[in-house]
Amino acid sequence: MSLQDLAATRQSDRKYDESRPVPREVIERILEVARLAPSATNSQPWHFIVVDDPTTRAEVAATLTSPLVPGMNKFAATAPILLVLVEESPNAAGKAGSLLLNKHLPAYDIGIVASYITLAAREEGLGSCIMGWVNERKLRKVLGVSRGKKLPLVISLGYSVQELRAKKRKPLSELLSYNKYSK
Repeated sequence: MSLQDLAATRQSDRKYDESRPVPREVIERILEVARLAPSATNSQPWHFIVVDDPTTRAEVAATLTSPLVPGMNKFAATAPILLVLVEESPNAAGKAGSLLLNKHLPAYDIGIVASYITLAAREEGLGSCIMGWVNERKLRKVLGVSRGKKLPLVISLGYSVQELRAKKRKPLSELLSYNKYSK
């Protein structure tokens, strides 16, 4: 499948075949692609926690919901895999760049690696959904992650039982200009 096809057919899947486990070899192929993602100053400020144990998965899924927003990420409990992205400290050049530019560069890097993960998952025939609604304090406790680390995203992975939906995107003509901003 071409990159164009992967991007066109990747969607946020929220319904998985719970009876079909995802083999660890498949997860490792996906994460091998993710490992190759670019990052500011090649910091690679990420660590991946693959949660496939049913008890731990249920505990992680509980950290992705909220009594304030009924239904938020309830589907996560049915995903065979919950992939937790841990934001690690960048290298010295990455830290300096973040300070000089007044931008938190690891946040950009986490977004890039998440994109690589979801596209690689699609190539492997898996559905995915990126979730940013995370109770980091509770999630740290469940997974034994130290307080100094950020847990910005969790990605659900599994064999989707949802039909492909048509993408609703703005036309390129509304998003593109050459040499100067024009809208």
